[in-house]
Amino acid sequence: MRGPPARSACPMSVKIRIEPLAPSFREAAAAWAARLGLPLELAEAEFALQLGDQGLQLQLLEDLAPGPVRVDFLEGAAAHRRQFGGGSGQMIAKAVGVQPGVRPQVLDATAGLGRDAFVLATLGCPVTLIERQPIIAALLEDGLLRAAGDAEVAPIVARMRLLQGDAIALMGAWGEAPPQVIYLDPMFPHRDKSALVKKEMRLFRPFVGDDLDAPALLAAALQLASHRVVVKRPRKAPVIEGARPAYSLEGKSSRYDIYPKKKLGS
Repeated sequence: MRGPPARSACPMSVKIRIEPLAPSFREAAAAWAARLGLPLELAEAEFALQLGDQGLQLQLLEDLAPGPVRVDFLEGAAAHRRQFGGGSGQMIAKAVGVQPGVRPQVLDATAGLGRDAFVLATLGCPVTLIERQPIIAALLEDGLLRAAGDAEVAPIVARMRLLQGDAIALMGAWGEAPPQVIYLDPMFPHRDKSALVKKEMRLFRPFVGDDLDAPALLAAALQLASHRVVVKRPRKAPVIEGARPAYSLEGKSSRYDIYPKKKLGS
């Protein structure tokens, strides 16, 4: 699940340190610091990548900051959706083409915290995840490793493979069989306004910004995918510049733009 870093862990303007939450985690924190090229000590840090009993987490260091963000596939929202999320009736399942006897191979080229990829893996789809921001990729890797130790969830994350790097470059140099479906959820200024998403965006926006290369990302996906490309967008957002989707599935806050190439199951 581990890939080599493709770029520095954070933009030069963002000050972040690695912080063990107990002495027993100092050695592991030092290993992360060396791997990500981040300091263990930085008094003026704005963020801390913390390591403790609950794994790796990102914490904003300011008064009245929201709590940390970590990847957790065992409890919370991921567990609730796994147990009560509606199965193959979910809109994302319909968007990628899940149907009786068909569980397409999916490349999630904008993995983020892996929530959508985990839903698809829960439904039985093999999913390759690409995350280009090294700190977010580290959180995701840590979450996958912890989940792999749980008897119930391990078979699901076994269907998930993480690559860290630039999705456009990785897709352009793809040396395997093309994924049947490529799934894209680019960062966009107008996102879901729920408290959880606002909290995460407050933390991650300084690191990732907006995906200004979304048109190039879509073009690379359309070139590589064998059957379809799916783009998740805020419901009222414009389509990504370039090829036009054949149709869309629309929900309350999001929609899925579908770019079919070949019928799944053929």
